[in-house]
Amino acid sequence: MPLNAEVKKLAESKPFYAVAGAGDFAVEKLRELPEQLQRLQTRRVESGATARDLPHIARKYASTVQVKAEAVAKDLPEKAKEYADTITHKAVMLYDQFANRGRKVVSRVTGEAALELEEVSSSAEPATAARPTQARKSTRGTGPKA
Repeated sequence: MPLNAEVKKLAESKPFYAVAGAGDFAVEKLRELPEQLQRLQTRRVESGATARDLPHIARKYASTVQVKAEAVAKDLPEKAKEYADTITHKAVMLYDQFANRGRKVVSRVTGEAALELEEVSSSAEPATAARPTQARKSTRGTGPKA
C-alpha cells in the first residue's frame, strides 16, 4: 500500500486522535505545573505543624485498624470487581474524550496550516520568463579575416 494511503488511514483512526488529544491534555497540564509547585511550596510550611502531631494521631488510629482491616478483607473480592468495572468504564470514557479532543486539535491545526498555505499561495506571484533586452548579434561571418 502506498505511503499516502497508510498515512491517510492512520490520520483517520480513533487511536490517532486519542494520542493527539492525550498529548494536548499533557501540554495543558504541564503549563499548570509552575502554579501547582508554588502551591505545594506554601503547603510545605503548613505541613510542619501537622508532622509534629502525627505520632499522637497514629496512636489514636492504631486501635481501630485491626477491626477495619478484617472488614475490608472480607469485602475485598466484591469491592475489587466493582473497582475493576468502574475503572474499565472510566477508561473507555477517557479514551473517547481524548479522541474527541484530538479531532478538535487536528482540525484546528490543519485548518491553520491550510490558511497559511492559502496566504502564501495568494501572495506569491507567478514566475514570468525574462525577455532578452538586446537583440542577439549574428556571429556568422564576423570571425577573423585571414
